[in-house]
Amino acid sequence: MSGIPNCEPASPKDNCQRSNFRSQTVNQLSSDDKTIAVEEMFRRTAGTYSAAFRVPSGCPSGRRSMKWLSLWQLTLIGAFLTAPSLLVETAFAQQTKPNILFILADNVGYGDIGVYGGGELRGSPTPRIDQLAAEGLRLTQFLVEPSCTPSRAALMTGRYSIRSGLSLVAVAGTPFSLPENEITMAEMLRDAGYSTAIFGKWHLGAQGYSQPQNQGFDEFYGIPPGDTWDAFGMIRQGHQTKSADIPLDKGPHIVEAKRGEPLKLVKPYTEDVRRGIDWELVDHGVDFMTRQKAAGNPFFLYLPISRTHFPNLPSKRFEGASRIGQFGDSLMEGDAIVGSMLDAVKELGLEDNTIVVFASDNGPDGPGASRFGTDMPDMGTTGPYRGALGDVSEGAIRTAAVIRWPQRITPRSSHAMFSIMDFFPTLAHLAGGKVPDDRPIDGIDQSELLFGEDDSGRREHLLTFVGSGLVAVRWKQFRAYFVDVAPGRSGPGGATLMGGVGSSAAPMNGYPKVFNIESDPHEEHNIGEMYNWVLGPLLKAVGEYKATLVQSPNPPAANMTKF
Repeated sequence: MSGIPNCEPASPKDNCQRSNFRSQTVNQLSSDDKTIAVEEMFRRTAGTYSAAFRVPSGCPSGRRSMKWLSLWQLTLIGAFLTAPSLLVETAFAQQTKPNILFILADNVGYGDIGVYGGGELRGSPTPRIDQLAAEGLRLTQFLVEPSCTPSRAALMTGRYSIRSGLSLVAVAGTPFSLPENEITMAEMLRDAGYSTAIFGKWHLGAQGYSQPQNQGFDEFYGIPPGDTWDAFGMIRQGHQTKSADIPLDKGPHIVEAKRGEPLKLVKPYTEDVRRGIDWELVDHGVDFMTRQKAAGNPFFLYLPISRTHFPNLPSKRFEGASRIGQFGDSLMEGDAIVGSMLDAVKELGLEDNTIVVFASDNGPDGPGASRFGTDMPDMGTTGPYRGALGDVSEGAIRTAAVIRWPQRITPRSSHAMFSIMDFFPTLAHLAGGKVPDDRPIDGIDQSELLFGEDDSGRREHLLTFVGSGLVAVRWKQFRAYFVDVAPGRSGPGGATLMGGVGSSAAPMNGYPKVFNIESDPHEEHNIGEMYNWVLGPLLKAVGEYKATLVQSPNPPAANMTKF
């Protein structure tokens, strides 16, 4: 009809292009901006369609078209009012694999961090970790192994440390080392497409096959893989006691390695280096994350820092920061280290798609590690629980842990049991990794707990080993001991108590001791006779473990006292 304006709407191709553009736009936004984007999308979409269906003057179907457009706009408004959550979920579903930043503190006790009853109340505030806890899932029943090497072996393998022969602390001069055939978390994640790095303390043995660059990590920088943070003291102690004369160039060194390469010596590990080592780790960590972002690679950054392992020598800027001496200074410095890493994640624009874990490997140092000549004990606190590093009671194996993943993990606290071994299968689930099926895996996938789908979690029991001995087991809130663990004694008449790694263990008279951790956190009242019915499920957990040894026997257990 000549003279009648074109009344055709925009073509389907034009509308499809607009839809694709909108989807790409939402996917490129951070989570904080997604709701705003949805609202803006409605305004633009409504305007676009209004223009597309605008009826020029004189169009015969004008009134019908305008009436239809009004109804369509109302429908559109209702759809967008109910659709934001769907659009946000769709955007998240299209994101890449989550990055993983795992910060492992050393010997931080359950009662040291502010949100666990410490912090400012102890004279050493921890605002950055407290804020992380407010933004993530705070675990109040995070359970580890009694000491450094066992906990780190359990974390890396998802298995009880005794299955790797690492149920005691690895000490220089002993053969304890992570077996070559173990599959580590780093190997699992690298196979899933991740770049991997560890900066800090490995402590799973000095053998070449056990070193991190041969166990799944692309990059390593830190102290010698068979040593811990006090290794630098051997030179001074040897001179002081006139027992050993170790030249500086023959003593412990900071080392580094790329995947599959031999270790390279960087510099002697001295007292001054120990004071500032964590900030070197931060620099390496930030550089690693920056490079992986530029390359578009998902990453697993394992940052096992030194705070608060004795001797707690703070850097110059943190000397005197707390009100309780060098331990408090070190704790506050550790908090600042965590904060620096969190700031870097945010500045790199990686916050929304990065799982951040902060945890401690075991309870705090005990009386055997308190420093001579200092004005205050160089040790943390277990809060309401009994025990210390190397011990097997609740205070040795219950520590702090926080997991943050914005928009995916709802901020809250959880009392569910969560073992350090559970990180392996849980992170495998979240990252698309494969859990080995050719060996017993003691960790449990706790992703449903993380996402709030099962607040009680999937773990009900946990075994505890020291050396070759199965010494204790938890089932729900009950804890049973199969040996009588007590502080060791030294000095005239045994007057000096030595807890933690100085504890001793005597045989029981056929019956385990049983304690209710909830009603009796100090484990003072043996209820084994009165609550004998709990022995059934406790011993069932032991039986299930023993059954796995038929097909998969453990290697020789770590031992330094029986030959």
